Amino acid sequence: MSDQKRLFLVDAYALIFRGYYAFIKNPRINSKGEDTSAIMGFMNSLLDVIKRERPDHLAVCFDKGGSADRVEMYEEYKANRDETPEGIRTAIPHICNILEAMHIPIMVKEGYEADDVIGTLSRQAEKEGYKVFMVTPDKDFAQLVTDNIFMYRPVFGGGYETWGIPEVQKKFEVESPLQVIDFLGMMGDSSDNIPGLPGVGEKTAKKFIQQFGSMEGLLANTDQLKGKMKEKVEANGELGLLSKKLATIMLDVPVTFNAKDFELDHPDIEKVKEIFQELEFRRLTDNFLKTFSEDASVSTNSNAVTSSAVEKSSSSSSSSSSSTNAGAGQFSLFGTSSDLSDQNEQGGTSYQRKTAETTSHFYQSVAPGMATKLFVKNLLNQTSVCFDTETTSLNPLTAELVGIAFSWEAGKGFYMPFPENKAEAQSLIEDLRPFFENENIEKIGQNLKYDIKVLAKYNIEVKGKLFDTMLAHYLINPDMRHNMDVLAETYLNYTPISITELIGKKGKNQLSMRDVPLEKQTEYAVEDADITLQLKEHFEKELGEANSQKLFDDIEVPLLRVLADMELEGINLDKDFLNSLSEDLNNDIASLEKRIFEAAGEEFNIGSPKQLGVILFEKLKLVDKPKKTKTGQYSTAEDVLSYLAKDHQIIQDILDYRGLTKLKSTYVDALPTQVEESTGRVHTDYMQTVAATGRLSSNNPNLQNIPIRTERGRQVRKAFVPRNENYTLLAADYSQIELRIIAALSEEETMIEAFKNGEDIHASTASKVFNVPISEVTREQRSNAKTVNFGIIYGVSAFGLSNQTNLTRSESKELIDTYYATYPKLRNYIQDQVDFARDNGYVQTVLGRRRYLKDINSRNAVVRGAAERNAVNAPIQGSAADIIKIAMINIHQKLKEGNYKSKMLLQVHDELVFDIYKPELEAMKSLIKTEMENAYKLSVPLDVDLDIGDNWLEAH
Repeated sequence: MSDQKRLFLVDAYALIFRGYYAFIKNPRINSKGEDTSAIMGFMNSLLDVIKRERPDHLAVCFDKGGSADRVEMYEEYKANRDETPEGIRTAIPHICNILEAMHIPIMVKEGYEADDVIGTLSRQAEKEGYKVFMVTPDKDFAQLVTDNIFMYRPVFGGGYETWGIPEVQKKFEVESPLQVIDFLGMMGDSSDNIPGLPGVGEKTAKKFIQQFGSMEGLLANTDQLKGKMKEKVEANGELGLLSKKLATIMLDVPVTFNAKDFELDHPDIEKVKEIFQELEFRRLTDNFLKTFSEDASVSTNSNAVTSSAVEKSSSSSSSSSSSTNAGAGQFSLFGTSSDLSDQNEQGGTSYQRKTAETTSHFYQSVAPGMATKLFVKNLLNQTSVCFDTETTSLNPLTAELVGIAFSWEAGKGFYMPFPENKAEAQSLIEDLRPFFENENIEKIGQNLKYDIKVLAKYNIEVKGKLFDTMLAHYLINPDMRHNMDVLAETYLNYTPISITELIGKKGKNQLSMRDVPLEKQTEYAVEDADITLQLKEHFEKELGEANSQKLFDDIEVPLLRVLADMELEGINLDKDFLNSLSEDLNNDIASLEKRIFEAAGEEFNIGSPKQLGVILFEKLKLVDKPKKTKTGQYSTAEDVLSYLAKDHQIIQDILDYRGLTKLKSTYVDALPTQVEESTGRVHTDYMQTVAATGRLSSNNPNLQNIPIRTERGRQVRKAFVPRNENYTLLAADYSQIELRIIAALSEEETMIEAFKNGEDIHASTASKVFNVPISEVTREQRSNAKTVNFGIIYGVSAFGLSNQTNLTRSESKELIDTYYATYPKLRNYIQDQVDFARDNGYVQTVLGRRRYLKDINSRNAVVRGAAERNAVNAPIQGSAADIIKIAMINIHQKLKEGNYKSKMLLQVHDELVFDIYKPELEAMKSLIKTEMENAYKLSVPLDVDLDIGDNWLEAH
């Protein structure tokens, strides 16, 4: 049987969808903004099959136009399917081009599904003596399995399993694979909208198959059924037979298996490389070239498929506390062997990731005494070192060092464990002080801000050039996730050891890192340093390709140190004031609750969207045709209620109620619990890698979302106070920075002059669009002009403007048209930004920070419109973010150089908050204003407002 020819038939769409959704949380977006997830996922799968199995013959089968016969039988067949995601639709032409370049036949027939094409070809090939393997995860194919036709299924977690007759018998509890058709017909299929027999699920269908053998057998013996099941089956017999027909894969599609056409041949290497280059598939190119290399390694089993086991291609491994050596076997597609020492150098596919067990490495723990001295001596001879701290907590303010890992050569590294005794730990870190404080040794890490804050507790300052892989990747691909596990799998095709393997899942039974044996600590910690070092080598090149090196070196990395100091400093909190405010809010909430119940005529749970919807739209009938959610409930979302609030007092009261209850739970009651015991202060965590625009985000607690449009919301800021009576808070706020940036970038002279002359920009705009002298502009006209000024940045429409003002939709349209006529260069700039994004797939800030817009050329008008608004907004918002980052870096540097006692504490969008030592107040005012206004030179002056106070509200 080993000489029997083997044909592999690939179910294209099944693997394309699988590949696309494998990357759904982490889509692959290239520099043109194209979502290439589906192409990459499919190609990974295809190359994996080729490498594992070296098939003699291969074809890829597609659907085209759906199944005409099934739709004719049952109009609702697959009618419930969602529209194919655009990322898949746009991938198909690329995949077809790649297959053509690889000389792999594409089998497709108008009006037939891939299932039917594969079924027909498999039967034809079987008659010609072939073993056939249907590459698909779709269980429906089990009906086609025979002695020579198998399912070859990718399985979760990697590898494949092969279903022959025994596996199908066990899986479906049938005697013959043909009974799978009856099984599917009985239970139906919601994904294909096959109805099945009402009330019959998987368990009942299996029981019926065992009892009656088939659908026909069941319908002929309904007298043996009882109660409602008997009624349902008898009443729906025709539906059952129809369902069986719909579930039957056709074997008479007009396609022909021509053995010569299906032979796996040499691909057109250059053509494939050209397509991959266009799609920006660097690692996939390496994988492809290695797969089809003349000198690729020989498989340990060229006929790797069996009919029972789940196959994995990694070889066995051996490991010790200091080193692990392993390799993964590959085979030559065309039979030429080579030295196995180069196995898996480029990595496998998403189904065949490397791990510590399958990768050669040397990780060693450093013993105390002479070994430590020798290690430090060697460490100080390096020019670039990756380090990673292992600690007792994710909170750097309370975390204690358990160990530090170091790596400066791929595949190698060292781990220095730390004693629990604080004095001994401090003594050991002193041995490492010359390394950390050496200006000439580059320090590499993943999320270095955390490590810097941990080491600061031991009075260690990390000096020298820094390279943070998380920050680097954020600039390369801001829309992806940036945690190390994702990066390792994406760029190195490597799955790191999971922390849960060492300490368990979160909860009371979770261990501390101190409880983990030294051998496992070493493997885990050094692997992190080793992998981070390897990622750095990737990202160094890609930063240049993304034109982001200067942004990385001059902005993001220096800012990392600034944020670490701000977070360590924290801010003082007046708990007593918050307790008092909590009581006031309780009274306000109770008063609103009473008014709402009176207006509703009954008491109900205001926090329940379902109950609220019934009250507003059934009982009170506030709207003729209320909007509903997908589940059929009335929508009580914020945007729906806000639109109705001006006409109905109860809705305004509900919105106020929601706002106050959220304010109370999120801030007033929560903030006191977030005071750090060791410092008595609140320490927010600033995230550099969350917002794609470049803005910082604040977490634990989030101090950037404290509501300031309501009186109660503003009062929360009153709780933030100076450190003591010798200090005062100073808030420095950029005045209308986004409008100034859009005026400068659009080169709109009228706006530029207004800013240069120090005019009120909203009054100036109102004067021009309403054609009245600036002295006669009314409060309402200024307010409307202000709404348009800020709305233009976010692509406000006439509908949106009418909702935000008292203007009608036609008045709003007229105002927007007049606005653009008044500022023609602004309109041109907006169109130019959209055009640039369409051509390049991204837009950028004044400092070159890119925002990739994968949907800018979408055929979906709603999706495309959102991308177009981002094309305008991202450069404005991102430029403002870049400018305040420069100001923060420069101010931080000046504060250190001057050895000032005053500290920078908070950054909230366009505002910086400082704890000012009173004797330094005047000097600080001058320094802060100067640095902020001169952070970046535009054709429009930057203007900063300064205020001081005994709390943040007074200073704002």
